[in-house]
Amino acid sequence: MGELFRLNIPNDTSRRIVHVDMDAFYASIEMRDRPEYRKKALVIAHDPRKTGGKGVVTTANYVARQYGVNSAMPAQEALRLIPRDLIVFKDPDFEKYRAVSAQIHAIFHQVTDVIQPVALDEAYLDVTNNKTFSNSISLAVWLQRTIEAATHLTCAVGVSYNKFLAKMASEYNKPGGRTVVAPRDALEFLAPQSIAAFHGVGKKTLPKLEDMGIHTGADLLQYDPQALQRRFGKMGFVLAQHARGIDNRPVEVRDAKSIGKERTYNPPLQSDAAVKSELEHLTEMVLTSLRKKERHGKTIVLKARDVDFNTQTKRLSREEYFDDADDIMAAAWQLWEQMGRLQRPMRLLGITATALAPQTFSNVDLPLWERPKAD
Repeated sequence: MGELFRLNIPNDTSRRIVHVDMDAFYASIEMRDRPEYRKKALVIAHDPRKTGGKGVVTTANYVARQYGVNSAMPAQEALRLIPRDLIVFKDPDFEKYRAVSAQIHAIFHQVTDVIQPVALDEAYLDVTNNKTFSNSISLAVWLQRTIEAATHLTCAVGVSYNKFLAKMASEYNKPGGRTVVAPRDALEFLAPQSIAAFHGVGKKTLPKLEDMGIHTGADLLQYDPQALQRRFGKMGFVLAQHARGIDNRPVEVRDAKSIGKERTYNPPLQSDAAVKSELEHLTEMVLTSLRKKERHGKTIVLKARDVDFNTQTKRLSREEYFDDADDIMAAAWQLWEQMGRLQRPMRLLGITATALAPQTFSNVDLPLWERPKAD
């Protein structure tokens, strides 16, 4: 019946899009590092018993999810749902999670540079013209195996010809699954899917659709697109496209606004000499990342956190680009001196380059006037 209502827009089925979604990412990292958590209901949140009931769940492992715990839920509610002898609260460690995410993105870049990060644990990859594989299914298998070998973490992967279907596919078989939706199979795949699984259908839209008798992809396909648009505006038109397996949005490569590296130290740094050595190491790491991405910047930012968690951030900007290690290190050390050097042991240091531009933009000194030519 869906063929009664056609949309006069093209459906680009020529691309190959992969959606990678790490399984319970933050919780999985903590279980990897602390195996005793694996049989517990692990909730990544501040323990509400220590915060006066405040705080929300960042994520939870699959044991906790069986009790109905999910992201953005009040931590106090998670405590109510899970038996006290089973639940474990773990404060989030975003520095660690960002480091693992960077490791995973480095693997993505081995196959394509057309990458759209959605969060630390999720990204779209356009692999239509990738660096390595002629077959996108083989590429998806390689991604899963390589990520697991490098990080000891699993992910779900969806492969299709657009972003909407790739995401639906990755959600279809979590955790650790791999689902491929070819153009010829798209409508059959979507027909039985709950309308709640469609991207953009939130808590407010879902009951309205259900009141209209729309409970599945098949129901949505049978509904007049114009009626959907009248009821939901632009979102209604998007839903009509999705019901037909249409999503022509590109994978958007987001140009980095800054490139930085930071490290946490245990034991903390106890001397200016130790700080200088670490700044030199961070400088080399930042410079390597800048060269990889063919960028340079006009601003250097130094971040420092002591053992009491006091954090300072200072920046130095100039008209010329920072192009070599000596330049970046000199700026970082100047900022360190402005901070007053070592007064307390340091727990964290970070160097970031901002005000970036492609390396095709060079430092060029132009004379204000022409020199007279020699006779």
